[in-house]
Amino acid sequence: MISLHTHTYFSDGELGVAEIARRAEAKGYRAIGITDHVDEANLLAVIEKVCECAEKLNTVMQINVVPGVEITHVPPTFIPEMIERARKAGAKIVGVHGETIIEPVAKGTNHAAIEGKADFLAHPGLISEDDARLAAKMNVFLEITTRKGHAYTNGLVASRAKNAGAKMIINTDSHSPADLVTRAEAEKVAQGAGLSDEEIKQCFLNSEIIVNKVLKLS
Repeated sequence: MISLHTHTYFSDGELGVAEIARRAEAKGYRAIGITDHVDEANLLAVIEKVCECAEKLNTVMQINVVPGVEITHVPPTFIPEMIERARKAGAKIVGVHGETIIEPVAKGTNHAAIEGKADFLAHPGLISEDDARLAAKMNVFLEITTRKGHAYTNGLVASRAKNAGAKMIINTDSHSPADLVTRAEAEKVAQGAGLSDEEIKQCFLNSEIIVNKVLKLS
């Protein structure tokens, strides 16, 4: 199991970096992305702290800890620049908090995240066909999420992604220990979104490819 979208107490998660990594490791995860919510106010501080933690943990743990961020509720016009700044500051993976239907995310966030070449667009909500096609062109991964509430639109996201040829990854968006689902549980959520067994395997392979690339494991 791999989840490249989780949160710690550096934003609104319940656990520290070491604890969420250890809990994921104990559940058989091979990699975990630490992607706390950031905006202009905390971007640099969060990246610095998470990178420091990840560097130490990766020397002693079996799980690969990937330091990153989730750019959240930032006005769309600022998103591309913030993606670039996050990478320069050391984030290995950059996600953007997409237009989930359960939060008042600004319209145009999905498009700005894709244009800015984020690594993944979290819970894209009612993503348009045009933005799904742009995600395919820009090689931005669309998230199928196991997170309650955000998962309401997984079926539409999966359908739009498949029609557009956009790549998908399956993430937990974990904020607490209970959110760290098993591979089998994640597969059931993906099946409910209409993905075939082969498509689900490809989603997890996509996550492995990202981890190997950003951590230079192969």
